[in-house]
Amino acid sequence: MLLERLAIAAAAVMERYGPARTTMADPALVELAISSDSDEAARTRALRLLGFAADLPVRAVALQSQLPLDQVAALICPARTVKAAPLADVGVILATTVDQTRFPAGVRAGIGAAESPELSWQQARTALRFTTPHRPTVPYAELGALALLAQVPRDSAHDNTDVAAIARIAGSPQEVDLETLEAYCVTGSLRRTADLLHLHHSSVARRLERIGKTLNIELTEPTGLIRAGLALTTWRLLNN
Repeated sequence: MLLERLAIAAAAVMERYGPARTTMADPALVELAISSDSDEAARTRALRLLGFAADLPVRAVALQSQLPLDQVAALICPARTVKAAPLADVGVILATTVDQTRFPAGVRAGIGAAESPELSWQQARTALRFTTPHRPTVPYAELGALALLAQVPRDSAHDNTDVAAIARIAGSPQEVDLETLEAYCVTGSLRRTADLLHLHHSSVARRLERIGKTLNIELTEPTGLIRAGLALTTWRLLNN
């Protein structure tokens, strides 16, 4: 209630003087626009006061950034209305269009797919959890069935033998093996993994052999590679 009253007070001032022309926005208004607890009338008014037209879709981006939010927002949506605000541990960008190829280095971002900001925000938060150093930008629309992993209960994920094996690697002196495994899951090729990590293919082969023994998975088999990829992704979700 306090948040909504603050947003309404800010809205009254903005309604008098018009929408702000800057990229940064009042966090209370942004939260009102993306909250699933907001009623439709309050959300519509918040979006209007932020400068978004009623007939255009508004998508959300959740991000962790070493750069200022307004700088990132201007890059990914240079020609249309875009607003950014910090909320707790994550940054929010609202935009009518998002160019996912324009995110700069040092940014991890999840991009919502829905055209309504509250659902798009939920999707963006989920997609952000799937980001990695090798895949810093994740559109929710590209997750497909992988998004279901975000709904797995934490206790069930912790108790899974494959996920537990990944956790043991993460806590061991061979933690670098996780980077190798992730690159191998992305490329599916020993030589392409070696190129990506700037290592000799024989070094990558030894690492993958060690990882396979630890996981008790045959990584050269398609089923084994799928298991390893799912286990690694689930472990990352537990820690994001």
